[in-house]
Amino acid sequence: MGKKTRVLIIDDSASVRQTMTAILESDPDIEVMGVASDPFVAAKRLLDDIPDVITLDVEMPRMDGITFLRRLMAQHPIPVVMCSSLTEAGSETLMQAMEAGAVDVILKPKIGAADHLNEIRDTICDVVKAAARARVGSRRAQPPPPLHPAAKLTADAVLPPPGAHRAMAKTTEVVVCIGASTGGTESLRVVLEALPANAPGVVIVQHMPEAFTAAFARRLNTLCEVEVKEAEHGDPVLRGHVLIAPGGRHTMIERQGARYSVSVKDGPLVARHRPSVDVLFRSAARSVGANAVGVIMTGMGDDGARGMLEMKEAGAFNIAQDEASCVVFGMPKEAIERGGVDRTAPLDRISAEILRASAR
Repeated sequence: MGKKTRVLIIDDSASVRQTMTAILESDPDIEVMGVASDPFVAAKRLLDDIPDVITLDVEMPRMDGITFLRRLMAQHPIPVVMCSSLTEAGSETLMQAMEAGAVDVILKPKIGAADHLNEIRDTICDVVKAAARARVGSRRAQPPPPLHPAAKLTADAVLPPPGAHRAMAKTTEVVVCIGASTGGTESLRVVLEALPANAPGVVIVQHMPEAFTAAFARRLNTLCEVEVKEAEHGDPVLRGHVLIAPGGRHTMIERQGARYSVSVKDGPLVARHRPSVDVLFRSAARSVGANAVGVIMTGMGDDGARGMLEMKEAGAFNIAQDEASCVVFGMPKEAIERGGVDRTAPLDRISAEILRASAR
């Protein structure tokens, strides 16, 4: 038996504290070491005992969660998972939280929060265990806690495997497909900021809840030379443009003649995620083939590993973020071990590797 992940829950709602405690303690690898109704109560608790992970509400009396997070990261960095209401304004606030050092997000509705949290029980436990492994400040990653088996669908549930022989119209256009999860929001910023305005078209799956990806895309669009937007069904994949898969829906690449566009649709969770990196990568293997460049970045689990191998078998060139620069070296590790990766690179070199691979 490995060491349990110890969690401190900070939320002003008694019902949410009770529900989160029950959810987390239903996982034998997680222990709730305490709860706090606001940051002041939490600060006193932290004087006596340090958790592996904190779940932190955004809107609380006396001190808001973002202010507490910034003070915590400056004094004693601990992996923090933010909890916030599912609103457009809330998504903008959560972008500030990610910039301040939060490693992931759990969204809850203003009404019926307890019921919603129970519906995403497995996701909450996975997010907390991923956070425990995250590098925060000088903190080193811990050995991975075991994941408990649950039905996990493959991309077969959404898209058939790529065929052995596919006749495609000739094109020289390159499509870059990127998959990321825990720690990906800031890592993607580093990569996209370094791409020139004429970079190949990019399609990204970053594991995010609904109503969060639009704010994420808007933020990146203000920082980058390339144009960034949340993907909509039928959007063309164009040079100098980046499409972010919307939370809660799968995004796939389709081909019409010599042009590419994206298909955005509902479907079951694949590798426990929607959108799924495996679904995006499989679509690239089917529709883009050797004109694709695949990139897999920081994140827990194996989403994208199977699809990246399919991309390589279809002729794509694939890049994985290296262990030293990952917040969680889960997804890249799985892709490397399955043989789907051509090159491994540190975060600050990934954009250069994308451009090099696109010119091959």
